[in-house]
Amino acid sequence: VIKYGGSAMLDQELKANVIKDAVLLKLVGFKPIIVHGGGKEISRWVNKVGMEPRFVNGLRVTDKDTMEIAEMVLAKVNKELVTLVESLGVEAVGISGKDGGLLKCTKKLSNGEDIGYVGEVKEVNPKILYDLLEKDFLPIICPIGLDDNYDTYNINADDAAYSIAKAVHAEKLAFLSDIEGVYRDYEDKSSLITALTVDQANELIESGAISGGMIPKLQNCVGAIENGVSRVHILDGRIPHCLLLEIFTKKGIGTAILRNGEED
Repeated sequence: VIKYGGSAMLDQELKANVIKDAVLLKLVGFKPIIVHGGGKEISRWVNKVGMEPRFVNGLRVTDKDTMEIAEMVLAKVNKELVTLVESLGVEAVGISGKDGGLLKCTKKLSNGEDIGYVGEVKEVNPKILYDLLEKDFLPIICPIGLDDNYDTYNINADDAAYSIAKAVHAEKLAFLSDIEGVYRDYEDKSSLITALTVDQANELIESGAISGGMIPKLQNCVGAIENGVSRVHILDGRIPHCLLLEIFTKKGIGTAILRNGEED
């Protein structure tokens, strides 16, 4: 499962490289599933229509109008990625978490505050993914889900990718973002950690050595390993072919999260 987001989605050359990597992985026998975000693009369109993006504790406040824009933008991004994959000779199908009941969610609160139509995944029904993979399609998923009342919610793409990887018992989960990986000290770029066990990752979180958006990302990594995913990778999507470098080279280029007792 590849969570695709950050600058790699905005730069056309990087975007093409990521998609080429996913296609190549498919051609050599992997079964990639892409889960994409679109936060920067959503903000751009929210501004375009004269609305101000609002954030509470780092999470976008999504009222009904913003939700409408988010769904339209994510659908547009989704089909652009499908087109790229198809242009490379592999058949892709773009879906949202609404399709086939893939992502069921509840309202997510931010430290007790209501931030609108932002969803927390409560259940994944992977049947549609198995059907697509069996028919040799590459599934591309945008993180929109439904609650029990069939209201539409925007889901954090990291959370969606983690939940899907867990549900399909993925062998690997890769988070592409705008950072090189996990640092012992964010200010010191030479402190990049190439491999972390679950215990070491938990120690980093508890010690306060990492902060901000890296905490939920690392928590998702730990949760994925604890729920049967063999390896989780945090990669810098700005590096061309980062996926192939991480998967096929001995040292890799990002941070790999491993089971306790496992060596990189």
